[in-house]
Amino acid sequence: MNILIAAGAFKQSLSAAQACAAIARGLRDSGLSAQLEELPIADGGNGTLDALLANGGQRLSIPVFDPLGRPMEAEYGLVDAGKTAVIEMALASGLELLSRSALDPLRASTYGTGQLMADALARGVEGIIIGMGGSATVDGGMGCLQALGLKLLDGSGQPIPSGGGGLADIASIDDSGLDIGWNEIDILIASDVENPTLGEKGAARVFGPQKGADATTVELLERNLAHCFTTINEQRGVDVRQVKGGGAAGAFAAGLMAFFNCEIVSGIDLVLARNRFAEKLGEADLVITGEGQIDAQTLDGKGPLGVTKLAGGHGVPTIALAGGLNIDDARLHEAGVQAAFSIVDQPMSLEAALADADDLLRRAAMRLGYVLQLPLRHSETR
Repeated sequence: MNILIAAGAFKQSLSAAQACAAIARGLRDSGLSAQLEELPIADGGNGTLDALLANGGQRLSIPVFDPLGRPMEAEYGLVDAGKTAVIEMALASGLELLSRSALDPLRASTYGTGQLMADALARGVEGIIIGMGGSATVDGGMGCLQALGLKLLDGSGQPIPSGGGGLADIASIDDSGLDIGWNEIDILIASDVENPTLGEKGAARVFGPQKGADATTVELLERNLAHCFTTINEQRGVDVRQVKGGGAAGAFAAGLMAFFNCEIVSGIDLVLARNRFAEKLGEADLVITGEGQIDAQTLDGKGPLGVTKLAGGHGVPTIALAGGLNIDDARLHEAGVQAAFSIVDQPMSLEAALADADDLLRRAAMRLGYVLQLPLRHSETR
């Protein structure tokens, strides 16, 4: 038996690579005789850098500012012989960099991601892949652009405050400080959402609560984003207010599209293509995927669904392991997942499950390995 293990990150507990390794250990602990290949996946969010460096490349670490402006180190990668930078925005501007009590989308900024982009440009890259997901921000990407030289000024000609709260003060935009080298750089925005920038399904109203916004703050962020992108349209003639996918990462995607040569692509499709997943399916008998929570959002283009669709197209069945299952089993089966199992094997708190995720996943994979070894009688032998 040849098994492809293509799991994503279990947020706040395991990276995609760690999840794949835990599943492989569990299958081996069961005594299953199989060829196992680990292929970490990501859909633009957590684990995108690891997934795109799975086949080699250079990993770099530089000093940046976290979402609240505190100094830290953040990583990004170089692939394609150094011609393409891989930036996972969550590593500089992500939710997991802050404690729950510190979440503050009115202050949180994407400035640190801009610092990663500036470093990549200085190294002479020809293209950039930016994974959009897991952000702590709703600043429309303006913090990133400020790090790259964009001036956002208030009515007195002073720089606006950082974060989603400062967007209300934008009176003028000066892009003369942006390096002309950006005109030659193609940017791929790897995302798993199609939400527009504004509106009921936009960045603030759909994703704001995940970043710490209450109902009042959500509406304030919506107004501020509308003011920001209306001003950009009026002063630059570029309208990204309803662009499909513009709402990704607190409308970070829309901000980049307003100033640079950008294309939004499916994060999971990009990762699978670059890691030659379709080729590997030619020898596979089974795919095991997984993530922290499988729910309705999984069916909207998350990593496990992308894996399942591609595997199904090659006639290879998929089984999913997840920290939590919050979806109708029939819907998941109709989407192509043959079976899905929660790794939580007894009542426990979320905190306990996160702390013990590695062993929970290993034990679930071991139980799956036992099932895969069951002798089955064929009808002709009965």
